[in-house]
Amino acid sequence: MTSMTTATPRPLRIGFMPLVDCAPLVVAVRLGIDRRHGLRLELRRQGSWAAVRDKLLSGELDAAHALAGMVYGIETGIGGPQEQMAVLMVLNQNGQAIVLAPEAAQRLRAGVPLREALDVPARRPVLAQTFPTGTHAMWLYYWLAAQGVDPLHEVQAVTLPPPEMPAALARGEIEGYCAGEPWAAQAETLGAGARVIRSGELWPGHPEKVLACRRAFAALEPDTATALTATVLEACRWLDEDPRHRARAAQWLADDGAIDLPVACLSDCLLLPTGDDRASRLRFHGDGEVNFPWLSDGRWFLHQFRRWGWLPPDAGGDDALLAEIHRLDSYRLAALQVGVPLPRGDTRASLLFDGMRWE
Repeated sequence: MTSMTTATPRPLRIGFMPLVDCAPLVVAVRLGIDRRHGLRLELRRQGSWAAVRDKLLSGELDAAHALAGMVYGIETGIGGPQEQMAVLMVLNQNGQAIVLAPEAAQRLRAGVPLREALDVPARRPVLAQTFPTGTHAMWLYYWLAAQGVDPLHEVQAVTLPPPEMPAALARGEIEGYCAGEPWAAQAETLGAGARVIRSGELWPGHPEKVLACRRAFAALEPDTATALTATVLEACRWLDEDPRHRARAAQWLADDGAIDLPVACLSDCLLLPTGDDRASRLRFHGDGEVNFPWLSDGRWFLHQFRRWGWLPPDAGGDDALLAEIHRLDSYRLAALQVGVPLPRGDTRASLLFDGMRWE
């Protein structure tokens, strides 16, 4: 069943960053899922998350593969332009990593406390994230703070596009970073650094990238927004159906120039980590559990913004704000159209690596 019936497919300009979790967008185009829903997705690779933000806000992009935390940062105007935003669905869970330079990583693995491994407070190590309010910044800050390192005062946090991070680490310009794959894998390939924790170990099943747009677009073109959601939902389901599908997606990511790395590296990142810990693995669908835009996930990001002093205390308006950002009605309609199961509620419980339970 299609979500739109038009004689001429509606073109949509969709931005993405060169990360393996942009795979659902590439799959949607390669398999022609967009055409079945009356759309023609025009995928546009971007050089940085700031570029994704700016082109979304200017209308140069209709929607984008976006960091979950970035959406809430734009909505609240933290450190940049403010705009009403919408989350249509979650694209994936997990699949990111924190990387440290070899010496620090080796010391940490030997049981040396993180403060000592980074030589804090004798100096302020330089650690990179990809966007100030993005998921990578939040994973990095949470991980540091849980081990007694103040991320705002005891380290120097810098922003870099993910493809630039491995080389910056190799040159000694930074001492670690948090980024999405394949850029943690690339640091290990270069011998520049080593993964010290995967994001799925830090928060098993955490939200990562989302399909985002301006709220005006979602409100003014609800049928288009629903059709786009249905399209990408089908692509996410296809990626989780069979490991061989992920191998094909890796080939497409390389062939289409989405990511300038060998297909073997992309395939490894899409399939790893192996083992029985399914909760920490890169997931794109999980029978819809991955894709549902849980309100409780949005509350976690707003809570972190307040923790770091970027927002005033909640005056009771968070739930109303999140109900505007998370387009639950559009998602539910799209899920019904393509046969994706829906949860009974709008929130879920999560357990992070330090024992903190978020509900």
